[in-house]
Amino acid sequence: MKFFVTGTDTGVGKTLISCTLLRGFSARGQRAVGMKPVAAGCDADGHNEDALQLQAAGNVAAEYGQINPYCFVPATAPHLAARHHGVTIRFSPIVQSFRELAAKADVVVVEGAGGFRVPLNDEQDSADLVAELGMPVILVVGMRLGCLNHALLTVDAITARGLVLAGWVANVIDAGMPVLQQNIDTLQQRIAAPLLGVVPHFARPDESDVAGLLDLDRLYNTGEPPD
Repeated sequence: MKFFVTGTDTGVGKTLISCTLLRGFSARGQRAVGMKPVAAGCDADGHNEDALQLQAAGNVAAEYGQINPYCFVPATAPHLAARHHGVTIRFSPIVQSFRELAAKADVVVVEGAGGFRVPLNDEQDSADLVAELGMPVILVVGMRLGCLNHALLTVDAITARGLVLAGWVANVIDAGMPVLQQNIDTLQQRIAAPLLGVVPHFARPDESDVAGLLDLDRLYNTGEPPD
């Protein structure tokens, strides 16, 4: 199985959900590995915190460079961070790393950068990368004011590419969001894919907080996108 985890925006919990998925599949005895193709915001050693968390959450030995082929210091939009370093993000190294990881794993969880349409170079964006990899998508909805529009637009963008939306997660990032349940109900009525779980607000969440909140059974036998 392979899944691409995207979000309604940056900072909505993609890494948290991706790591929870990896640990959940690992607990079921499956070989699971994470991948962060492009990361902006790296330390002096060229490592990104999200990518390191994904590496730790999986149970498949993989080199950091395979998990995170492109890593840039400026915490800006990926194509701008790459331009700052005089680099053009190309899909071929990402695809190669993905294939290497997939060859030794039962499950690959790929975490995107930012939202679904974030630019990766002058001509292609994250949606193009998902189409290139041919992966079902898991959408993390950051539950806060404005999330309905962001979520539904993202769903439209996913389906417009002919991709499969495997499911979505409601991650409560605003502890004081009014009419929270009504907002979740509204999204359930309008999104055909299953709700995988609702993650309540945590001051400093980690996978142990979220373990057991996601229904992994709904991800088995997920349909592949049409040719």
